[in-house]
Amino acid sequence: MPPATSGTAFSANPAATLTAIIVDDEPLAQQELLYLLEKAGGVEVLAQGTNGIEAVELIRQHQPDIVFLDVQMPGLDGFAVLKKLLDKKIKLPQVVFATAFDQYAVRAFEVNAVDYLLKPFDRSRVLKTIEKARGRIAAPAESASDAKLDTLLKLMEEQVHTPRPAALKAHIGKVIVRTQNRLLLVDQREICFASIEEGSISVVAAGIEGQSNCRTLEELIDQLDPDTFWRAHRSFVVNIQHIREVVPWFKSSYQLRMDDAKKTEIPVSRSQTKRLRELFNL
Repeated sequence: MPPATSGTAFSANPAATLTAIIVDDEPLAQQELLYLLEKAGGVEVLAQGTNGIEAVELIRQHQPDIVFLDVQMPGLDGFAVLKKLLDKKIKLPQVVFATAFDQYAVRAFEVNAVDYLLKPFDRSRVLKTIEKARGRIAAPAESASDAKLDTLLKLMEEQVHTPRPAALKAHIGKVIVRTQNRLLLVDQREICFASIEEGSISVVAAGIEGQSNCRTLEELIDQLDPDTFWRAHRSFVVNIQHIREVVPWFKSSYQLRMDDAKKTEIPVSRSQTKRLRELFNL
């Protein structure tokens, strides 16, 4: 086999079926992404892996157009996989990170030559990611370069090893909730959960229900303490201190019964089941 060279391996025809590899150590997340890609059409998943070492070998072996790569995996994480590919001069596919990182880290992806999918996965976001990959394939000059990937790796390494500054932590305290034409400052510890429906974000706290001024759930999550709040489902973020009960549901899924007055039941997405088990040692 001739030695691989750095660059990007692409299908010549942007309208052709994209070849893909999925690497994720969470079986449910892997299954969900596979399902969404199959529904999207125009993508052939050649292989699936569960860790970084497998990712490097599968990319070397199949040279796919695109790889969906989990960020947090045992052994080699997603960033270490990219570094290994660069070091070995293996042709680079389009890279899509699957990540649960908060938005300050995701911005690093947006300014570099990779894409990302937030867990839990969203169908419309998957479709946009596929179209973005096709656009980069059609215009290779716009695709990932070694220099940009090196920049990304250095930036992410700095973020992983640098604690959040005190100024950033200082704003973690109160959240504005709009109710009956009043803007209330609500202590985060009192927030039970927040949800989004038809573009409107509702916040349920102790004795208060209202709307957030945030435009997206991601924007609200940016204001919340990541050690306390968890995005259990694409439409819900919960305060883990206000979970009253974990309710087993059908097909090995779960629901959360919260401690608000209505004892609201919130679904846990399949891709977040592993995180639920870690939180409560299930």
